[in-house]
Amino acid sequence: MPAAEAAPDDAPGLSKAGLDTLFAPFLRHARILLAVSGGPDSTALMLLAQRWREGRDADPELAVAIVDHGLRPEARAEAEAVSEAAARLGLPHAVLGLSSPLPRARLQEAARHARYEALLAHARAIGAGAIATAHTLDDQAETVLFRLIRGSGVGGLAGIPAERALEDVELLRPLLGLPKTALIEQCHRAGISFAEDPSNRDPRFARARLRALLPALVEEGLDAAALARLAARMARAEAALEAATDAAGAWLWPAEGPIRFARAGFVELPAEIGLRLLGRAVEAVADSPVELGKLEALHGWIAALHPEGHGARTLAGALVRVNKAGVTVSAAPARRSSGGAR
Repeated sequence: MPAAEAAPDDAPGLSKAGLDTLFAPFLRHARILLAVSGGPDSTALMLLAQRWREGRDADPELAVAIVDHGLRPEARAEAEAVSEAAARLGLPHAVLGLSSPLPRARLQEAARHARYEALLAHARAIGAGAIATAHTLDDQAETVLFRLIRGSGVGGLAGIPAERALEDVELLRPLLGLPKTALIEQCHRAGISFAEDPSNRDPRFARARLRALLPALVEEGLDAAALARLAARMARAEAALEAATDAAGAWLWPAEGPIRFARAGFVELPAEIGLRLLGRAVEAVADSPVELGKLEALHGWIAALHPEGHGARTLAGALVRVNKAGVTVSAAPARRSSGGAR
């Protein structure tokens, strides 16, 4: 494989200074694990990260992991091609398998969950403090559109975060502001081939169907940059709402003992802040994820109760009791078995 060429001056974000900005979060860690599938985005991530690293005298060290989901016969050959490319770049690499077969139901979601489990385990094994993935501007746009169609709230419309915790490891997405076309160009300039996952065009999957819609939306002005701009604005609003919820919690949520909000103070909160505070309380004792729609219904019930009214409802394993004085959230009692002793 030819050595990677320097990015041209007119490549947005890919000059030396641009790479320093893209990969600045890497400097917090001594070792970074690059998740590389063999597609153009992750192949470009490997190329660009190594180009950036070559201009430095110190850490971080880079390593590559390829996850073979075992779903396609071509996957093993693609993993081997990535291994060869990583070796030519002087990067340690490993092909990771999954701990158990994937279910047929909700296949892409299950594959994503299993992939992150495998990457997390390998990151820990090699002492990497962060995992870097190659999500792009196009991925951000698809995610925002996908969540918009499904009626997500502000937090969901904030899209993919550039950084987040993945248990005890940090998940970094340095290419989130770059379009896929720029990354394909990087692969072409470096003379390195890449694979195309056919599932990206399979209409059985929602994201593939959304990709088919995007050209029509672009004609109306709703392109990837516009959707990413919406995500950034929603992320800004989400941060402000979370700060306001923190302040409400400091005022209403006891530091110790049962979760109990003074009812008068709780119902006077702006609806979004009250909803979020209630959601935090339910999640603190819940035994399953809390659906936004059901949480909204619960909050609406509390808000609509007569000031002298009282009652109780359950959600996701939490019991919410309301009386004149307060709103109490606790774990719901275990359900009795319908069978009985025999």
